[in-house]
Amino acid sequence: MGSVVLNLRQQADARDAVHHAAEAIAAGRLVVLPTETVYGIACAAMNPAAVAQVAALVEHSAEIPIAYAVKSEADGLDYVPDMSPLARRLGRRCWPGPLTLVFAGPHSDSVIQRLPALTRSTLAHPAGIALRVPQHPVIAEIQRFTAGPIVLARAVRAGEPECTTGEAAVTRFRDHVALVLDDGPCRFALPSTVVKILGHRMEVLRPGVMDANELAMMSRVNVLLVCTGNTCRSPMAEGLLRKRLGEKLGCAPDQLDRCGFSISSAGIAAMPGGAPSDEAVDVMQADGVEIGDHRSQPVSDRMINDADLILTMTASHRQMLVSQWPLAGPRAFVIGRNEGDVFDPIGMPLEYYEVCARQIDQHLQWWLSENHLFNPESRGSLG
Repeated sequence: MGSVVLNLRQQADARDAVHHAAEAIAAGRLVVLPTETVYGIACAAMNPAAVAQVAALVEHSAEIPIAYAVKSEADGLDYVPDMSPLARRLGRRCWPGPLTLVFAGPHSDSVIQRLPALTRSTLAHPAGIALRVPQHPVIAEIQRFTAGPIVLARAVRAGEPECTTGEAAVTRFRDHVALVLDDGPCRFALPSTVVKILGHRMEVLRPGVMDANELAMMSRVNVLLVCTGNTCRSPMAEGLLRKRLGEKLGCAPDQLDRCGFSISSAGIAAMPGGAPSDEAVDVMQADGVEIGDHRSQPVSDRMINDADLILTMTASHRQMLVSQWPLAGPRAFVIGRNEGDVFDPIGMPLEYYEVCARQIDQHLQWWLSENHLFNPESRGSLG
């Protein structure tokens, strides 16, 4: 059959192409879609015949399952309800983006268990199930108008190179699909990196856009300390946590990144580039902690998204954070828990800073001993 080809770069309104693609997928037809990596072939997971067509049409890797296109890390939990902290970190930080995650399964509570038996048998794979959140606005819009899961396979056949341009996708697949959305060359023109999640360990099944250094950075446990101006309490908390965590792990504070942890601080109402208070610097130096080079920064969307644990100095700090970033609620806590707020010593004599530092240190000792994120096995490792 000859397919319809829609050039997205010549469309006055991309919504027409989106509706066309969503209708084709809902009708059980195959559609070639652009992504940021390579072109893919999509169909409705609820249509076993369409899924079988996709599996027969593309190269089916012995190591990598055909992926389900999901909307976000949160949406991925419907597919993998027991997603590990490592997987959730990678999903939250890398999706949408050029990373495919593979999980053992599916879990008994997974939405995949509610798909037709023929779909599940066609996509059954020894490695498990693969999830992908492509970074392309058209796919995100198509998902809004499509009921049920979407299967998304690389548009590549055995012995052929990847389809990295719309022209290549049209040439190779126009006789096999109902619709091709041509968006020109793909941004990366490389396949997504495929990583299998094995608890707190990850294994690269296929190299791609993301390299080992990026994966290591994205898999770190990220802790954010928050106060008001980021010149006193939270910089002291950051310095103390670096010291205490280094002692727990047996590494220097400036080596925590290599040990799988990232510690930072910010302020609800901070001005960028402010120096820490002299008293805070002096108190920390007396405890062997250097914060003189610290510069204040305001809390940002990226910081909140990347943080696995957010510790605020007061309950009002947490309330302000959660009101602006509701999704951060399950990851944000008052550092003193039910023992009250950490008072602000700004403008007071040095001894008040000393009391504040001791208060923060005591609270941090509890978090280090009781919170699972600080267990060495919680770190993501590449193997």
